[in-house]
Amino acid sequence: MNRPEFLSRRSWLQWSERGLGATALLSLLAQEGLIGKTNASSAKITRAVPKAKRAIQICLVGGLSHLDSFDYKPQLERLHGKTLQTEEKPDIFFGQMGLLRKSDWEFRPRGQSGLQVSELFPQIASQADRLTVFRSMVTESANHTPALFFQNSGFEFNGFPSMGSWLSYGLGSIAEDLPAYVVLPDGRGGPNGGASNWTNGFLPGQYQGVVFQASGQPVRDLRPARELSEQEDQETWAMVDFLNRKHHAEHGAEDLLAARIESYALAAKMQMSVPQVAELEKETQATQQLYGLDRPETADMGRRCLLGRRLLERGVRFVQLYSGGPIAGAPRTSWDAHENVLENHAAEARRIDRPIAALLEDLSSRGMLEDTLVLFTTEFGRTPFSQAAADVAGPGRDHNRYAFSCWMAGAGLKPGIAFGESDDIGWKAVSNPVTWHDFHATVLHLFGIDHTELTYYHNGIDRRLTNVHGEVVRGVLG
Repeated sequence: MNRPEFLSRRSWLQWSERGLGATALLSLLAQEGLIGKTNASSAKITRAVPKAKRAIQICLVGGLSHLDSFDYKPQLERLHGKTLQTEEKPDIFFGQMGLLRKSDWEFRPRGQSGLQVSELFPQIASQADRLTVFRSMVTESANHTPALFFQNSGFEFNGFPSMGSWLSYGLGSIAEDLPAYVVLPDGRGGPNGGASNWTNGFLPGQYQGVVFQASGQPVRDLRPARELSEQEDQETWAMVDFLNRKHHAEHGAEDLLAARIESYALAAKMQMSVPQVAELEKETQATQQLYGLDRPETADMGRRCLLGRRLLERGVRFVQLYSGGPIAGAPRTSWDAHENVLENHAAEARRIDRPIAALLEDLSSRGMLEDTLVLFTTEFGRTPFSQAAADVAGPGRDHNRYAFSCWMAGAGLKPGIAFGESDDIGWKAVSNPVTWHDFHATVLHLFGIDHTELTYYHNGIDRRLTNVHGEVVRGVLG
């Protein structure tokens, strides 16, 4: 984007007597799209009328079994315990193809739409008429870490900006006193790859996801280690300003320096805004119970879903929640159901079913679902055959990258439908396969952005979230 010289970072920092105060105005100007994209493509982004203003994404770490949740396969009931007749060696993690096995949960048509959802998620099933289910998702890796990166950034490797960072970069923040992109990890630990899942990559540093905690102190180091007087606080900021200006005078304008100054300005504002937005006890008892804050099994996810809604209300552009912590361990604290799908998925679903259904209900009752996009994703699915020796029908399932299910809800979508199909046993997508590039292109479209035009020049390439791929999934648009 071309802009007057007097609005460049270099001129602004040279003109400013206080970098911190200047950055507050710099932030406001960036929100209006006047500044802040020093490395962006010179092509002007074409904006369609957006359906979504904000989004919240729930990421299920480990690989949710679509065959036990959103993709009903009656053929598996008939073939349960039989051998899959194929010579193909699929790309699965442990390489074991046991006997075919049916779902561990009953499927039923739900709501007026008749959308098939299993008893694994009875509360989410009650919201079926609000769901837009993708039953033909495919990905390129059957390994957790690269598959998580692919889900978040469109690339199998770390170092590429996440979707939340791209949205923050392309649209800026609605709020003046909160980050544009907030991440709420599972209370049991972070996903494989850690912060690389919400990295800004090569985008400026202010677009990285900011981690909040749903209990205790929401942001690390939000308050000083000891109480400071007003004079001490002012002198501290004055010293920070002095050091920043000194560094600028010696080294010239740098994106990292500008991002650091902006982060200091935002941090100062967050000292007031974050404690207010995190006061979940100010919600009514009915709302707290709706989200399951009164139940041990749902309290963690319930607090994060409720905090997510409050962050969206306050102007945060993109909130990302994780369900599932580290992949390893016994029992597993993720959806990686190698040993036993029934035990693993039942335990994980109890933690999130009520809070996610409550989020959808709450957003709808507040009139927010009309312009809020809710995303429910997982890095891949599970196999229709058990993870066991060839003649054994074991209780676990391996990774399946050839077909899995995700869903969206809210702004600009056809509700109560399923898009695409997997084959009769749920092994491979056979109708309208949807890649992560397609999924990301569709999300950007709902925000009014052409995914081919949201670019950033890096190492000689105009990079974008969808790489050189991606088609908007028109069949799910309202």
